[in-house]
Amino acid sequence: MDEELVKWAKKGVQGHRTGKLPWAYCDEVLDSDMAKLVGGNDGEVTLMNGLTINLHLMLISFYQPTPTRHKIMFEAKAFPSDHYAIESQIAQRGYDPQKSMVLISPREGEHCIRPEDILHKIEEEGDSIALICFSGVQYYTGQVFDIEKITRAGHEKGCFVGWDLAHAAGNIELKLHDWEVDFACWCTYKYMNCSAGGLSGVFLHEKHKDNNFPKLQGWWGHKLDTRFKMDNRYLEALILKKYGLTSKTSDHEDMTMNSDFSDVHIEIITPADPECRGAQLSLSFSVPIKDVFTELEKRGVVCDKRYPNVIRVAPAPLYCSFQDVHKFLNYLEEALKAVSSLHQSTQDTS
Repeated sequence: MDEELVKWAKKGVQGHRTGKLPWAYCDEVLDSDMAKLVGGNDGEVTLMNGLTINLHLMLISFYQPTPTRHKIMFEAKAFPSDHYAIESQIAQRGYDPQKSMVLISPREGEHCIRPEDILHKIEEEGDSIALICFSGVQYYTGQVFDIEKITRAGHEKGCFVGWDLAHAAGNIELKLHDWEVDFACWCTYKYMNCSAGGLSGVFLHEKHKDNNFPKLQGWWGHKLDTRFKMDNRYLEALILKKYGLTSKTSDHEDMTMNSDFSDVHIEIITPADPECRGAQLSLSFSVPIKDVFTELEKRGVVCDKRYPNVIRVAPAPLYCSFQDVHKFLNYLEEALKAVSSLHQSTQDTS
């Protein structure tokens, strides 16, 4: 960072094409390794914008509703920004979201969506579905969806299939090209540890390189070698464009927590099968999660609470060890005992 700031001070605009990291090409340094991480080919992956913006850009191209095929199918409890984006895109095309959204929910009394229910709904309503847009890993429960199988089922019914991989990229193994996913978007500040402000990733399958989809065009979509000719003739770059990481899900397959505390009830709503989850475990509590979360924070634990009653715990695959998981279990036990004692004393005084 210091080198680039010095270059800016000494070179100014010349820094776009000089030095070890010319700014005009800085994204290309990352694209190839990012493609490997999600199972894409060079030219199918790039980094840009934020996740929701990229989802909107993909929807502009891939959601082309007709009177007989106007629905978008996704999970009922999708991350709110995805729900908002899809709802607004449907309304923007003149359709009623209440009629054009196909929402898939878990069965009564269950936390996770059964794979067979997803496939059944695709078979049942696929002829009226324009786009299927699930998350790779469900943000609240941590459930992993079968990307390959759902994508294939959608294609067999003539649907485009796209994915929000916010909780999947860097967490589970992905083979987006081989699975023939049409498009995918993800953020880099979760399992890729890029922190707030990290660029979003986008995958666009190379089979769409000669498409005539509607799209929003601009400066960065123009071929670099003719971008500065300023002739207003738009020449598209590679479908998209081309981080050294490998998904390390296997390192954490055995880090399943089994808790047994008599005073406070905990339920792990994430599937126990390692093939059906990533690093995330969603813990549902019988006491207010605010109290448990506060006790964990006191012990230096960094996790995440999602109301109404879930705390999400996700060992970062690049950094966390088995010892870290073991320490967390001890801290969780201490926190639960503290909360139980607090609630017991409150009841006694009342």
